[in-house]
Amino acid sequence: MPVKHENGPEILKNRFALVIVITALLLSGCSSTTTETFPTASNDSSKLEWESCNGNFQCATLKVPIDYSDASLGEFDIAVLRYRDPNQHDRLGSLVVNPGGPGVSGIEFALNAEFLLNPEILERYDIVGFDPRGVGQSTAIQCLNASEQDALLSSDPKPDNDVEFAESITETQSFIDECVAKVPNLAHFSTRDAAHDMELLRQNLGDAKLNYIGFSYGTYLGTLYAQDFPEKVGRFVLDGAINPSISNEEQAKVQAIGFDKALANFVDDCFQNKDCPLPTNATPQFFTELFTKVSIQPLTAIEESTGQTRQVTESLVVTGTAAALYDDASGWPQLRTAIDQALLGDGTGFALLADGYSGRKSDGTYKDNQNDANIIINCLDWQQNRSNEAIRLASTEFVKVAPVFGPYVAFSGITCNILNQLINRPVITSDQNTAKIKKTATPVLIIGTTQDPATPYAWAKALAAYIKGSRLITLRGEGHTGYGRGSACTDDAVDTYLTTGAVPKNNLICTQ
Repeated sequence: MPVKHENGPEILKNRFALVIVITALLLSGCSSTTTETFPTASNDSSKLEWESCNGNFQCATLKVPIDYSDASLGEFDIAVLRYRDPNQHDRLGSLVVNPGGPGVSGIEFALNAEFLLNPEILERYDIVGFDPRGVGQSTAIQCLNASEQDALLSSDPKPDNDVEFAESITETQSFIDECVAKVPNLAHFSTRDAAHDMELLRQNLGDAKLNYIGFSYGTYLGTLYAQDFPEKVGRFVLDGAINPSISNEEQAKVQAIGFDKALANFVDDCFQNKDCPLPTNATPQFFTELFTKVSIQPLTAIEESTGQTRQVTESLVVTGTAAALYDDASGWPQLRTAIDQALLGDGTGFALLADGYSGRKSDGTYKDNQNDANIIINCLDWQQNRSNEAIRLASTEFVKVAPVFGPYVAFSGITCNILNQLINRPVITSDQNTAKIKKTATPVLIIGTTQDPATPYAWAKALAAYIKGSRLITLRGEGHTGYGRGSACTDDAVDTYLTTGAVPKNNLICTQ
């Protein structure tokens, strides 16, 4: 039975200039506003102090060590939200969810549990979302204010010459300086730290094993948990998989290729629609030319809240284009509209797409700190051993393999170099994680979509090989992630696994 997806999982927000989000789920504060009662569950042994919040939800705060090897540094607060269906029966425990990121709120995702998971799942599990350390309502990484975010996200997205290269390093240095100055304990917001927080969450939820569904970046969080706590792995679904053993540079390159391929598919599809605004016989080169034109003469849009004119720069147009490629059903029509407007100098469509990525609201404020958190957490997760100059020299290879998006992702490692220097992280000799997971207490279910631009299908195959005993569901189709995207084959396999623990006898191939 397909999931009734009104709001899908957040897509992977990668380390690059292009950090994309498809949907902006409504952020609701986790405050105690009601005195509703909740259905009791005989095997609920949670140690968290839950309070009613947001109507039919409960909220709590989990205290975790800042540094698991040094308790003297103190604690971070982790915000947690739980949904318990009023029709719950034969409870199986908690199902912890993560929508992607890093930087995206698990609480927001859980607030939409009724629209993201099928009734048979809701009736058997408490749905638990948490904001990982550094994110949202937990102890947060907050570096820039709204106007500073606007400036950063609208700035030149790729250095084309010596002057621009020097300016990009200066701007990056300024951003990292702000983060270091404003955020204490900046070195302790990694995903591995968050995986250990998730183990404390499992213990405090009272579950013998962790049941988990993670999308996109959430698959990396789940992988690190399984690596460190294999005996505590319950029913695990990793959808839109990240390959944990790929190098930093290769990860960037593969994603750039994935976006270029998705763009080519969009162009081919566009000519099948009456509202296609592309010139006859257009190729993906059209977008390179569009980006160049906008870099010289930005588009304009009218701010809804103020009525003032806003410049829609090359950076926003590139980001808006990539954002639309995550979902062929909703994103591709939006991209056609944005192109049609842009040909008349109107950047409204691209601004809407880019703002959806960044969480920018119509009044010019940002709904949360996802942009700051994304950059810092990614740099803590994916170290590298290349100098800034080596990154610059390698950029020509990115352009060769991904002519449209390659130039915009090639320089991302500079940010991490500057951060690592300021927090005195040791220089590494290899940025690959090769510690394969030999055994988990429960077989893991992995999903890969063949035309996924953000987490390429090859990564799902690699993760399936990385986690021994796992099962791979291959979804033949477009878009990012597979569960809840219209494939009854995929959804039924996931729902059966979560409710019974039964994995497919063999790897499964499904279609949209």
